[in-house]
Amino acid sequence: MKKITLMMMALTIASFTWGQQTNSAAANSKKKNAAEGDRTVVKEKFTGYLFAYFEGSGDKDKQEQLRFAVSENALNWFALNTNQPILSSSDISGTGGIRDPHILRREDGKGFYLTATDMFAHKNGWSHNPGIVLLRSDDLINWTHSIIDLAKAYPQKFSNVKWVWAPQTIYDPKAKKYLVYFTVRFEGDNKLDFYAAYANKDFTGFESEPRLMFSPRFGAIDGDIIYKNGIYHFFFKGNTKDESGKEIKNGIQQATSKSLWGPWVEDYKYLDAYSAKGTVVEGSSVFRLNNSEEYILMYDLYTNLRYEFQRSSDLVNFTQTPESFKKNFNPRHGSVIGITREEARLLQAKWGGVPGALVRPLESSDQYRFTSSANPIITHEYTADPGALVKGDTLWLFAGHDSTGAQKGYKMKDWLVFSTTDLKTWTQYPASLKITDFAWAKSGDAYAGHVVERNGKYYWYISTNWTGIGVAVADRPQGPYRDALGKPLLTNKDCFASTHSWACIDPAVFVDDDGQAWLFWGNGQCYYAKLKDNMIEIDGEIKKIDFKDFQFTEAPWVHKHNGKYFLSYATGFPERIAYAMADRIEGPYVYQGILNEIAGNSNTNHQAIVEFKGNPYFIYHNGALQHDGGSYSRSICIDRLYYKADGTLERVKMTSEGVSPASGK
Repeated sequence: MKKITLMMMALTIASFTWGQQTNSAAANSKKKNAAEGDRTVVKEKFTGYLFAYFEGSGDKDKQEQLRFAVSENALNWFALNTNQPILSSSDISGTGGIRDPHILRREDGKGFYLTATDMFAHKNGWSHNPGIVLLRSDDLINWTHSIIDLAKAYPQKFSNVKWVWAPQTIYDPKAKKYLVYFTVRFEGDNKLDFYAAYANKDFTGFESEPRLMFSPRFGAIDGDIIYKNGIYHFFFKGNTKDESGKEIKNGIQQATSKSLWGPWVEDYKYLDAYSAKGTVVEGSSVFRLNNSEEYILMYDLYTNLRYEFQRSSDLVNFTQTPESFKKNFNPRHGSVIGITREEARLLQAKWGGVPGALVRPLESSDQYRFTSSANPIITHEYTADPGALVKGDTLWLFAGHDSTGAQKGYKMKDWLVFSTTDLKTWTQYPASLKITDFAWAKSGDAYAGHVVERNGKYYWYISTNWTGIGVAVADRPQGPYRDALGKPLLTNKDCFASTHSWACIDPAVFVDDDGQAWLFWGNGQCYYAKLKDNMIEIDGEIKKIDFKDFQFTEAPWVHKHNGKYFLSYATGFPERIAYAMADRIEGPYVYQGILNEIAGNSNTNHQAIVEFKGNPYFIYHNGALQHDGGSYSRSICIDRLYYKADGTLERVKMTSEGVSPASGK
């Protein structure tokens, strides 16, 4: 938020509304209506959705504040900023609270408008609120605002206003202006009508006094207008009253018109699935799904802390069985717009919480750059089983990919590639290797891997659960990679001392000073063998490592320091990392003890050890990523590794702060 422009004027609400880029009149219509005039329709490639809302649970003093959430499919939602406000209501409102935020993409695509009810119901109650808040942004990150108090700005008409609720904005192509509309109730009058006014050019106020836009027969709140095929559809929370004026039913209704100023024709039908059941809903909104002709009618079951929706293809007929959203927050009345991949990346950089599907690069020409200053180092993806390679001034990180948060098992279908030159600024590349790239890998499991450079090529050794270890090759560390053999390099038949099906996993490669490449792998038993110079064939006998106190689970890794060979590995379950030392790569190894304790919230522990710009680092995974991290939804971390004076290793100190790029500490 940059400048804050105050023009005292205030408002309220108790609902929930969702809009989308389609809320801007005919923005999604492929026809031009001569009566509407010419329009410039900005065509964007929307890949996800942004939801602006206020919270319905938790600390009541913090509920009535602006929050953002995002979704790839408009069904599974993730709160940004750990569901904390993205703007403080005390900074942008006259009352100290805001409700019912409605966000709209500008018609020219060069910014966004957001309106909200200026109301702090928890503190001030429901007796009075006279205003609304207008906000404007060029990038979804920095916002300016103004406050409109209708009673003070337009006393001739609104001096006795009681409520000003749920403002929304829509582009009027006829007037070529943005129309702000909202529910009004006056003191001494129970009728709830919709008033509207055109916003001025800088969206800081109104051009003139608001006037009556639509007067539903029995009154209404929470209006949301969407345009389709020459018709404006006005959705709102309406009601039915008996002859004495007593309300006997309420729910979501609709009116239609060919003009924003009416006349509006009510059909008096109830669209939501709960009106006949006596269950109250409000904050309805209709938005069109990206790249689809399907619409979502969503509403807030505010007494039940639920949000549900029904579908339609024509805005007239809606499915009768409601569906629920999956979300890690409890939204109240808000709105939705479509967003681009670049906008999702801006949101992730500012507030975090954006899922990987919305920010990760998909095209070969695309890269995603982000910064990291703590552990886990990657927060938009669930990453595991790190493999690391240092090439010049760049550290390359090759990661397993747990598909989603809160998984109940290992669901891993591809591998991810990242790089950094300073351990702070990272680049993510398109997933250049998937389990489906190995036609023989019938298990469908993309387990741990390791990349090594040899003769100008990059070889990625991967494991696939019970179908074996494969190898892919590329000309660049970021790929693209291709299966180098068309078959496994190793299978369970090569694990001669094992009987379980997942014995042939977790390959790790070490190229010695003499140029000889060695491959280590295994679960339950640790195997090793030489690799031929072509890096895709085993050279000679496969052997097994064994020594006193060697309790090997999985995840072998070999590195060399001051002429000594270090074999680190996962031991026990839940796993810790232990290590042993030897004078020769084939041993004999001498057990040295535990190097890393159980990594928080994860049963597995898998390490990579590299020296980068003069400092050794210990790279591992844990299950600490909020909110849905765990043993099957893991996250990679980096901490310093230290050698003692006698050449052995100090136990790794796992930190949430991670490493400092400036000092390497």
